[in-house]
Amino acid sequence: MSNSWIRYLTPWIAPIFVIIWSTGFIIARYGMPHAEPMTFLSMRFLGVLICMIPIVLLWKAPWPRQSQIIHIAIAGILLQAGYLGGVWAAVREGMSAGLTALIVGLQPILTALLASWVAEKVRPVQWLGLVIGLLGVGLVVWAKIVMIGFSDLSFIFIIIALLSITAGTLYQKKYCPQFDLRTGSVIQFAASAIVCVPLMMMFETREVAWVPELIFSLLWSIFALSIGASSLLFVMIRHGAATKVTSLMYLTPPTTALMAWFLFNEPITWAIGLGIALTMGAVLMVNKASSGK
Repeated sequence: MSNSWIRYLTPWIAPIFVIIWSTGFIIARYGMPHAEPMTFLSMRFLGVLICMIPIVLLWKAPWPRQSQIIHIAIAGILLQAGYLGGVWAAVREGMSAGLTALIVGLQPILTALLASWVAEKVRPVQWLGLVIGLLGVGLVVWAKIVMIGFSDLSFIFIIIALLSITAGTLYQKKYCPQFDLRTGSVIQFAASAIVCVPLMMMFETREVAWVPELIFSLLWSIFALSIGASSLLFVMIRHGAATKVTSLMYLTPPTTALMAWFLFNEPITWAIGLGIALTMGAVLMVNKASSGK
């Protein structure tokens, strides 16, 4: 009965996962005025640990081998501290939520190309997809500069985020592709906290405005994003829906753009719409080519 219900709900779990994932960029914009990036992320990572450690102890989840722990920690630092730190810092410096999501949305292209470069020759259609994707991002960046502009520092931060999530994805795939989600999450978030807390102490004021917006952003980040989205992903992979996640992930930037338009009145012009379409088409093209479809 349980399995039948899971099979029934699986088609709905994938789009729910994408919607929750897309809110990460919105939450960054929503909570940013009330806490600095490393301060917020330190609280988020510590909050996840407070929730996950009792779960690990209660269910007696298996821990990875000692040789794997370092690899899991490195992947976690790249995927959590590097990626989220770059996103939050970029938004803090004035980059819009929609543009942030679009640039990070190039990650599947870079991952596919670098993975293919390691394993086999890159196909011409993949290079074509990369060029189209860069044109799409360039079009959106140009449109944003014309409308509101953004700082060079915010662009540097979002590139750090893009490179971090790409490197983290490849590193985890190569050195620690399989581990228990519960204990692995504890290792990854603990390692990320070890990175973020010193940065918070050295470079930030650590002032937090405990307003409802900040509290909601923090709770949503802990439970919906760090715990909820990860759990949904685990369920989908376990029940054979991982391919649907891969394809639906390409909808994250346009979903974020629509949310930002609705919540923050971030405009969507024809240039931005065309850029989003080009970028998402390019990501899909490269992904299909890399999977041999």
